[in-house]
Amino acid sequence: MSGANRGAAASPQAAGSLQTLRWAVADGWTLTGRALAHWARQPGQIAMGLLFPVMVVLMMGYLFGGQMDVPGGGSYRAFIVPGMFALTMAFGMEETFVRVAGDAAKGVTDRFRTMPMSPSAVVTGRAAADMVYSVAGLAVMAGCGVLIGWRVHDGAAKALAGFGLLLLLRFSLIWMGVYLGLVARGPESVVAVQILVWPVGFMSSALVAPSTMPGWLGAVAEWNPMSATVTACRELFGDPVAGGSWAAQHSVLMAVVWPLVIAAVFAPLSVRRYRALGR
Repeated sequence: MSGANRGAAASPQAAGSLQTLRWAVADGWTLTGRALAHWARQPGQIAMGLLFPVMVVLMMGYLFGGQMDVPGGGSYRAFIVPGMFALTMAFGMEETFVRVAGDAAKGVTDRFRTMPMSPSAVVTGRAAADMVYSVAGLAVMAGCGVLIGWRVHDGAAKALAGFGLLLLLRFSLIWMGVYLGLVARGPESVVAVQILVWPVGFMSSALVAPSTMPGWLGAVAEWNPMSATVTACRELFGDPVAGGSWAAQHSVLMAVVWPLVIAAVFAPLSVRRYRALGR
């Protein structure tokens, strides 16, 4: 086959791939709008979700903060604010799970599967909507942090990089939440997600320094994916940093690697599980 003929044969295939991509983006955007519209009709529930981390940071900072020592000195409230940023991203996985499992239990997901839409649109639409919600959560938490004395010390560029790492962590956990929501029997199974998220979240450097934990537990905490993001953000924000392991010394690298690994595992599993529903 000549070069011209090969080009002519490839052109329709390329055009078809581009059309498929446009279809997937358009359908994903439609379902993103659906999720945002649902939130707009539930302002009380959304407000409670955004304010819960604020309550935790105020409780930890003012009720227990006087008894906490920060390795290397510094304010404990400044120490925990980046940790609460990361915990807010982790807690958001419960919202993802409940929404996905609720749609599946009500038959909404099955109805989507019968419609002429991109197979990936349901999961990508949920991911996009949850990222919007996560940005709002970070904004609320940052405002709370400023009010209690937290500040960015190393410039806007590093601060933006820190927030970018937090959103990268959230992006990876969205896919885990989508997958678990698709395999669950209903939104009431959220307690299983809490059993997963809460120990992993608190067994990190988010609220206490790993050096204050028993040796084996401190080692686990320093290699926790949550700790990588927390330590990287503290470093980028110029806040007190705790931990001396290899993982802590290369926290920015690990804060990129861990979320990419999680997303690489659970994003394909989520799409595959969605396609397998009803078989």
